[in-house]
Amino acid sequence: MSEETKNEWMEWIKAIAIAIALAFILRTFFFATSIVEGASMDPTLESGERVMFNKIIYYLDEPTHGDIVIIEKPAKNYVKRVIGKPGDTIEFRSNQLYINDQVQDQNYLDHQSLSGTRDFGPIKVPEERYFVMGDNRSISKDSRNGLGFVSEDEIIGRTELIIYPFNEISLTN
Repeated sequence: MSEETKNEWMEWIKAIAIAIALAFILRTFFFATSIVEGASMDPTLESGERVMFNKIIYYLDEPTHGDIVIIEKPAKNYVKRVIGKPGDTIEFRSNQLYINDQVQDQNYLDHQSLSGTRDFGPIKVPEERYFVMGDNRSISKDSRNGLGFVSEDEIIGRTELIIYPFNEISLTN
């Protein structure tokens, strides 16, 4: 093998090693993927879709109203929407969501999801906790019924992008 061929192979091996190291760093510290399980986020996210989530965002900022987040629990991960932040008072009555007595626009929900949400509250979100709900309110396991208030360290990222199936690639909202 000529010296030139050896150099070309070494350059290829170096490029592959850098690509693998970069992918590992991005996957470990910045971005990861999760599969949506069940119908609790319909119509926004459907069961079986794979989403990419931003793992570093909440080191720089904190979750805010409307974020779709990945919640890590011992048994499994959940995909939910942040409805209430620490100190907020949450109430749902007459098909309207109120946060701190202010009506909230929920344009990400369809009529069926809104009408399927039973009245609840008012509920005050404890300090250092978040109130989360699925978009398919009538069947979602969330802060109202089993998931409870979520601590910030259980929120491991914010969804950014639907990456599978390929014909549905889009930003999450």
